[in-house]
Amino acid sequence: MTNDWLTNFIKSALQEDIGDGDHSSLACIPQNARGKAVLLAKETGIIAGVEIAVFIFKHVEPTSKVNVLIQDGTVVYQGDKVFEVEASVHTLLKAERLVLNIMQRLSGVATKTNQYVRRLEGLQTKVLDTRKTTPGMRLLEKQAVLIGGGTNHRIGLYDMIMLKDNHIDFAGGIENAITRTKSYLKDQNKDLRIEVEVRNFEELNEVLRVGGIDRIMLDNFTVEDTKEAVAIINGAFEIESSGNITLETIRDYAETGVDFVSVGALTHQISSLDLSLKAT
Repeated sequence: MTNDWLTNFIKSALQEDIGDGDHSSLACIPQNARGKAVLLAKETGIIAGVEIAVFIFKHVEPTSKVNVLIQDGTVVYQGDKVFEVEASVHTLLKAERLVLNIMQRLSGVATKTNQYVRRLEGLQTKVLDTRKTTPGMRLLEKQAVLIGGGTNHRIGLYDMIMLKDNHIDFAGGIENAITRTKSYLKDQNKDLRIEVEVRNFEELNEVLRVGGIDRIMLDNFTVEDTKEAVAIINGAFEIESSGNITLETIRDYAETGVDFVSVGALTHQISSLDLSLKAT
């Protein structure tokens, strides 16, 4: 995530909100009024988006002053002061909703991720995110996964090959999908890792026969079937478990010996952390 990308994102988000003017503030607050505000945590969780908030305030008013009291990745409790900001009152009111929307969602993602990560303490298995992200906020949400202790899977369709069920079915089978993919990468002079999703042991054995890939995803395998699949693969490829894995079951899957467990819920089934920005 570059500063240019973040600047463009903020510009678009502010334009969506402000339109031709923040008329509520313009109507009753003098243009030269200065003020202070504090960001408060209203529940326990992992805070995320502090650096983004500072960037937003500085974008709206370069001379604004932000005193960060709690850094990204820290556990916060109800009543904790995360940061204090001093700026034009118009700046504070323009930036308030964007800062809260981003920080509340990213903190929710980081908190959810950390819950899954803590279930795997003492194991080598890593918790992966997915592409089940909010349109336009993927880079922010994936950063929040990192803040929560998780690991990013591919960012998008461009940085890794993942041959899922529909690719395999449309291609006419696993062998066709893999061989065509390898030819494509060679023709395009691209060096991308290849992951193949399998739905059963028949598909698993076909992938092992064809080879030439980097990772196998076991889709919706039971824990017992996952144990058997890990034994069959026997270290030949990286192994990822995926599909309806919950907080209650993730450790069972990890203990089978898989390298990764991917959890779509990290970014699309979260509760935003309750935060508020209050005048002081």
